[in-house]
Amino acid sequence: MKVFIVGSTGRVASNLIKNLVDRGHEVFAGARQIERVVKMDHVHPVHLDLHADVDVISEAIDSVDAVYFVAGSRGKDLLQTDAFGAVKVMQAAEKNGIKRFIMLSSMYSLEPEQWHRRGLDQLTNYNIAKFFADNYLVNQTNLDYTILQPTTLVEEKGSGKVSIGTATNSTNSIENVADVLAAILDADNTIGKVIMMSDGNDEIGAALAEI
Repeated sequence: MKVFIVGSTGRVASNLIKNLVDRGHEVFAGARQIERVVKMDHVHPVHLDLHADVDVISEAIDSVDAVYFVAGSRGKDLLQTDAFGAVKVMQAAEKNGIKRFIMLSSMYSLEPEQWHRRGLDQLTNYNIAKFFADNYLVNQTNLDYTILQPTTLVEEKGSGKVSIGTATNSTNSIENVADVLAAILDADNTIGKVIMMSDGNDEIGAALAEI
């Protein structure tokens, strides 16, 4: 498949790109600083600024089979990047006739009543941004979406084992999150689903197959 990744220089994205290439996909890596995109065969850096209007974003994305949104401002540009930036990418995907849309979100992004939990209580503004973006994706588009909600990301070696549909662990290795994102692309049973995940005990393929 031809896959476009929004936010291609982040920690999750770098692992996701490698994973998708290993699976035989052609990756178009959208980023403001294209020189920071991982350099490897089958990866094509594309300049993308989420502050641009929808027409400009749609031209950058062009014609692909699926779009990943894994961009994040780390709290520095929540409205323009994490919230409205995501919405404009969704609108651009629909404008281009692209159906498959995979969103990296956060645990309980659609459940504000859970945001008081330890750990989440430090991320309220981020979760507000994701709440509006995720709600738009679910309720205002006709995209074949999957929303992945991991717990806290940590830079640890990926085990290849996760818990899906519940949080049995307070953390996720970045490698595990990237592996799950890549596997979702080939799992049509995840379309229209909001998926909670953490590191766990189940092989990724088997865990996704149970959804």
